[in-house]
Amino acid sequence: MSRAMTSLSLLALLGVVACGATLPPQELVDARKAYDRASKGLSAQLAPAQLDTAKQALDKAEKSFEDEGVDPPTPDLAYIAERKAMIAEATAGKVAAERDAEKADKMFKDAQIDGLDRTKAELNKERQAGEKTKAELENEKKALSAEKVARAEAERKAAAALASLNEIAKVKEEARGMVITLSGAVLFATGKYELLPIARDKLDEVAKALVDQGYKSILVEGHTDSKGKASDNDTLSLKRAESVRTYLVSRGIPSDKIRASGLGSSRSIADNSTPDGRANNRRVEIVVEPLK
Repeated sequence: MSRAMTSLSLLALLGVVACGATLPPQELVDARKAYDRASKGLSAQLAPAQLDTAKQALDKAEKSFEDEGVDPPTPDLAYIAERKAMIAEATAGKVAAERDAEKADKMFKDAQIDGLDRTKAELNKERQAGEKTKAELENEKKALSAEKVARAEAERKAAAALASLNEIAKVKEEARGMVITLSGAVLFATGKYELLPIARDKLDEVAKALVDQGYKSILVEGHTDSKGKASDNDTLSLKRAESVRTYLVSRGIPSDKIRASGLGSSRSIADNSTPDGRANNRRVEIVVEPLK
């Protein structure tokens, strides 16, 4: 083949490539891989809110690529989407590790309690053997067994309720009670206070866990970031808290034991100057006062 024909072939190939579809930037390729990995892992079960945030970020990057191609802000949006997916994976790993640690700790404590119960029962049996009839001993054994079963069942329900909450929200103990934090992005559309369909599913699980766990009273607090007028944020946060309260009441929580409060941006937990910080501040906190 002559040198001239070879040159013509290369030019034709370059022309075909140039006319083809624009390749995505490496940042978008990495973001797609990161989200795919996260969605197929533990994040779907243990960090659904973070995974949903990652999906929204990836959708923004894909839209920018469709509109702007490889030019900014596509690479920046894709990088953010990749980080969101990595955060979802990390959160799921942390929740799984904490759940496993709590389970191991409970099994160890249960084994200790069971051993102490057996020892106490044996000593008590020896001391009372000469004082009680066979029928009295049998009745006492049944009573102790029933109490142990009831206690174990109560502990199992409480542990299951707490584990269920940890899978769908951030749960922590504070001086004011158990605080369940739900991302505003999962519950509401931007600037709205009507519950999203996914929010109803999450709140169904919260309501079930609260009933199983038991409580003295519940306070639903709405929070916003600092963007916009303070008065508008106060109003929006209250309406969001009332929406959550109304839904929980519809799911069996007595209306006289639950109230709503809107705090606007007065209790920020992150820096409002960054997108991530504002996202963390847009939240609903359910404060549960435990039974004494």
